[in-house]
Formats: sequence, structure tokens, C-alpha cells
Amino acid sequence: MALRFIAIDPDTGQQGSPTIWVDESKRELVFQGWKPDEALEAECRAFEVPGHAPGIPAHEAVIRIPFRMVPMVKEACDAAERAGV
Repeated sequence: MALRFIAIDPDTGQQGSPTIWVDESKRELVFQGWKPDEALEAECRAFEVPGHAPGIPAHEAVIRIPFRMVPMVKEACDAAERAGV
């Protein structure tokens, strides 16, 4: 795995922070974020997208990151594009 660190949320202190990486070998963006509360997870599980089964597959997760990290997500997308993703 070739994880390239992009950014960590500067406003969360030492309590564990939302983080963004680019995995160039797998050609993926990798996010660490906050777990949703039960209400948000239930809302996501109930959401239906045409052509897809409702719910969240066992191998997937819902995470949350703050809006203040949008510039960092854009930076990760730019890094992925530069890597040829």
C-alpha cells in the first residue's frame, strides 16, 4: 500500500482527527472520520438509490468529516489526478 498523507483536520486537537490519504497503488481516496450517530446511520440505511439495494453493505461504512475539510478533499482529488487516477 502506498498511502500518501494529505491532511488532518486541524481543529480537532489530540482527540483523534478526520484524516485524508491518497492510496496511489489502489487508486483510492482514504478517509478517516467520525462515526455517525444512530439517527444518521438509520437515515443512510433507509436511503434508496435507483438500481441499488437499500442499506449499507457489511463491507462499507458511513463516515462524517466537517465542511472545513472541503479544501483538503479537493487537495486529495488533485493529488489523485496527478497520480493518474
